[in-house]
Amino acid sequence: MVWDQLKTVYDPEIPVNIVDLGLVYSCDIVPLGQGGNRVHIKMSMTAPGCGMGNVLKADVESKLSRLPSIKEVHVEVVFDPPWHPGLMSDAAKLQLGFDLDYGITHASPPIYGERK
Repeated sequence: MVWDQLKTVYDPEIPVNIVDLGLVYSCDIVPLGQGGNRVHIKMSMTAPGCGMGNVLKADVESKLSRLPSIKEVHVEVVFDPPWHPGLMSDAAKLQLGFDLDYGITHASPPIYGERK
């Protein structure tokens, strides 16, 4: 459910969701003692100077906090490792006109948390 919500967040400058862009580096869901869950997201931007960082972060927080099972949301914007086009899904590359093998020479950051 969390990954589905993340796929509804779009970079206002690029018509692709943040999951397919490869901006979400990790998604940890931890049960809370009083019920519900806490979600911790580590995500990046396409460039460190991206002016949409606060907009995307607020959108993620807003959409995830609407889920009935989510009681706390923490979104951390990180730039290490730096984002690169090789992190995009094949669908995103095709949508943006990239070759499928574009950017695959870089190491991808590990993705933590279950993608559904």
